[in-house]
Amino acid sequence: MASTSSGKPTRLPSHIDSELKEKSQIMPLPMEDQPNLHEIPIDSESVPSSLAAIIPILRVANEIQKENPRVAFLCRHHATEKAHTMDPTSSGRGVRQFKTHLLHRLDREDDKIKCTLSTNDPEEIQLFYQQFYEENIKDAEHRKKPEEMANIFQTATVLYEVLKTVVPSRELEEKTERYAKDVEGKKKRSKHFNILPLFAIGVKPIIMEFPEINAAFQALRNVDNLPKPRILSTQGVPDDSSVMSTDSVTSVNDILDWLSSIFGFQKGNVENQREHLILLLANMYIRSEQSDHRELDSATVQKLQDEIFKNYTSWCNYLRCETNLKFPRGCDTKQLELIYIGLYLLIWGEASNVRLMPECLCYIFHNVCFSFKYTFSIMPSFFNFTC
Repeated sequence: MASTSSGKPTRLPSHIDSELKEKSQIMPLPMEDQPNLHEIPIDSESVPSSLAAIIPILRVANEIQKENPRVAFLCRHHATEKAHTMDPTSSGRGVRQFKTHLLHRLDREDDKIKCTLSTNDPEEIQLFYQQFYEENIKDAEHRKKPEEMANIFQTATVLYEVLKTVVPSRELEEKTERYAKDVEGKKKRSKHFNILPLFAIGVKPIIMEFPEINAAFQALRNVDNLPKPRILSTQGVPDDSSVMSTDSVTSVNDILDWLSSIFGFQKGNVENQREHLILLLANMYIRSEQSDHRELDSATVQKLQDEIFKNYTSWCNYLRCETNLKFPRGCDTKQLELIYIGLYLLIWGEASNVRLMPECLCYIFHNVCFSFKYTFSIMPSFFNFTC
């Protein structure tokens, strides 16, 4: 616990305080020669690699230093305790020097930096967290860019992490908990992006207003008639438990999410290939003779499929094997073409150096396509193909 509600200034824990005195004798810092050392922000680049987990905490402390020095102090205090927990013997390279510097700074600032919003630390950090939420997050998606919102969410997450170590659970206000849940929900809905902020929260850039981008995006979001993947959930169930695990239906945003939920592609790969595929479709569609770009036409998807699978078709012809690009009667051809294209791109994204061997990619894709008919027993007619 970093403080109590009595208003008494925060003190370092005894086990860390004793370590401070011990390290001060071994490696004293020239504080007298640097009277303003406590004002110098601790650069995240100076943090030892073994303590990388505390970098976000120190960055937040530096960001809010001018706005609220006391809360910044509490953040550094939490970072110190976390660093001590991660490496209690200071055995990592540069850890002893870094912890000694951080401990000296905390000891120097403890009595000098006072609360500005309240009379004690628990109330101070709660009021600051609520103020930060109301000024930077509440209705901010209509005012701020996605990249700004991503940084704000990270700051809010760190502040709440520190807040929980300072404020006793019985003193945690309902308003603070409500704000924290809202931040967590918005953070989950927001996803990283390279060019297209498809699911990011914030004011969207002009590229998201292009009709060809929206047409490609909406085509990928068509998951109608696709069997919902059922993933066996074992979360919270011990390995030796006799309790039966329950099947949970995984929600999907688009075709790539649907493929990922089945084959387990990495999250970052899915996000990268989603943007990749949308840009490929949009670029091809904008060159077409269609005057209305609000809906992606089948000819564009067919053309992209022919281009992507040109090498795969050649590989099958060389081996005298029928391709696994099957289109059963009555199926949504455009949707299935996008599934095949998305699957190939996701395999390519996970392939690492194997992508330099096209015949290996063709072999993997060929066999994954063939496995579809075994994956969806609830809709056997959807993937009814043979090799």
